[in-house]
Amino acid sequence: MAEPLNVPIEDSSIKLGQFLKLANLVESGSAAKDLLAAGVVKVNGVSETRRGRQLVNGDLVQLAAQSARVSDGSTPDDFPW
Repeated sequence: MAEPLNVPIEDSSIKLGQFLKLANLVESGSAAKDLLAAGVVKVNGVSETRRGRQLVNGDLVQLAAQSARVSDGSTPDDFPW
């Protein structure tokens, strides 16, 4: 698996469904809901089904071969733009 992208958030936490969209791991909230219901999203290596799961700095979200880490902004993001 490739190194995870560091994705900065503005607050101290973010809901998993929102983070999946912010990190460009899914295109829409409905796609996030379907993937979570199927149990294919992992948070810190554990399957997660709750869209409302609160993520904090350092949490690692995995979806298939893609992964993204919640960053508090002190770590530069890895987005190409």
